[in-house]
Amino acid sequence: MMMTNYMELLMVNQPWNLIMFMVIPVGLAEALVATEFYTAYLKDSREGCWQAWNRRLGIAAGVYFAGVFLYLITHVVPYITWRGPLDVLAVVFYLSGIVPLLGIALMELGLLGRGKEPRQRMFCHFRLLIGFLVVSHLAMIFGMTDPGLMGAHRGHGMQQEMGTMPSMDHSSMNHGNMHKAE
Repeated sequence: MMMTNYMELLMVNQPWNLIMFMVIPVGLAEALVATEFYTAYLKDSREGCWQAWNRRLGIAAGVYFAGVFLYLITHVVPYITWRGPLDVLAVVFYLSGIVPLLGIALMELGLLGRGKEPRQRMFCHFRLLIGFLVVSHLAMIFGMTDPGLMGAHRGHGMQQEMGTMPSMDHSSMNHGNMHKAE
């Protein structure tokens, strides 16, 4: 089975690439979802606390993913050997996460959506967050799919064909306890 560049990026340099490119950005987004819920539905004295956390997480997620985006677009993407349409989709969806996360950070910094009422800002915040969750999940789906399903050539990528695996020598195994089913 072939592997997409997205999946290969997460697998090499374990566990650091997985942490930097998946765990941190998705973890920040999931924490942001939780604080969105608390901010939207708790109308008591603790609402301010959740809004503060929501603001911090929104800025952190946007700034962090902007760094990830800049790194990937300058140090990885130009050197990719594409492995078919699914590979392109996985990378494009992952990178497109910059739009909603940077939008959230800009909103929290007061650079976007200044003239909107609080309810309108919250709705825009929700849509941007949902947008990130959608594109990140699409990236994961396409990234975990065998690019060969859409015609990519098997000559590319990390793969291990069963026919090329060295045969195992079973002669030293103790088969004395195995009984033939009758």
